[in-house]
Amino acid sequence: MKNRVPDILKGNKFGIEEIATLLKAEGEDRTILFGESARIKHEHSGNKVYYRGLIEFSNICDKNCYYCGIRRDNKNVERYNLTNKEILDAALYAFENNYGSIVLQSGELSNSRFTSRITSLLTEIKKLSDGKLGITISLGEQTEDVYREWFDAGAHRYLLRIEASNPALYAKLHPDDELHNYHRRLECLNLLQKIGYQTGTGVMIGLPFQTYEDLAGDLLFMKNFDIDMVGMGPYIEHANTPLIEYKSELLPIEARFDLSLKMIAVLRVLMKDINIAASTALQAIDPMGREKAVKIGANVIMPNITPGIYRDSYNLYENKPRTIDADDDCKECLEARLKMVDAEPGYGEWGDAEHYFKRRQK
Repeated sequence: MKNRVPDILKGNKFGIEEIATLLKAEGEDRTILFGESARIKHEHSGNKVYYRGLIEFSNICDKNCYYCGIRRDNKNVERYNLTNKEILDAALYAFENNYGSIVLQSGELSNSRFTSRITSLLTEIKKLSDGKLGITISLGEQTEDVYREWFDAGAHRYLLRIEASNPALYAKLHPDDELHNYHRRLECLNLLQKIGYQTGTGVMIGLPFQTYEDLAGDLLFMKNFDIDMVGMGPYIEHANTPLIEYKSELLPIEARFDLSLKMIAVLRVLMKDINIAASTALQAIDPMGREKAVKIGANVIMPNITPGIYRDSYNLYENKPRTIDADDDCKECLEARLKMVDAEPGYGEWGDAEHYFKRRQK
């Protein structure tokens, strides 16, 4: 019987069945997959890893997603909202430490006060860095006018995670109302591409009800959507969410971690020139989780530069790295950890995806 993983990697056919086979790879097959994904990553981005200083500036959210610890109906979370000065100080820290880029992330809100505040912050960040600091934003579903306003103010990358590309699975993760509409999410991704953002998405891996075929479909969704960057990681349950009811049906946490690495590896094979982030959720399971992802295909890390007094409150899932773990994200610590997997920071670089420029030329 033929060893299917090498055959699939040598071929040009990557359908649901083939991708599912790669995601189930064990032993020597797993080693072959990771070797190929590492080779492709090195061919396209070398050993550089690009930093995105992560500023989780508020955990106030209008959404009520069944999996999320900062969902609107969770009364057990301490809500916070950084001041503009605190956000700008964090951005200045990233600039002065030569990170190259930052990410502004918060709970999903869509009102004029929020919109205007973000526009003002983007303008100020560009000013304090003399236009040199790259800005990614992850601020949920907005109108086309809002997306354009933020783009014109200086944001050039936008991450909007689909979380599950199968509409039936998506429906099991969200309330059935207009605020959690699958097709609206897709429409927003299309708008972001249309406006000119480097557009990113991502999914949770190891969800209740999720199959290997669902995950294979997620990867094909990203490829067919011609996405520029991806942030995906293992689903980690939170006690104060409706989805905790299905905790007993989950894969062991170690299996979710391993499956996440395989998802990164297969995506790197499918989309050779995109940016793939090593998510914080990997670090929540394995202290070296992000570095292991970098070794087999990821080329972006998001050091958390949110002020420590707030960091513990942006608790999307349980066991998220806490303030006590902040030293792991210090500049020297990150350099040392990356060196362990033969990688180095791309200091002072935006680290834009090669894929984006090719897509824009089509």
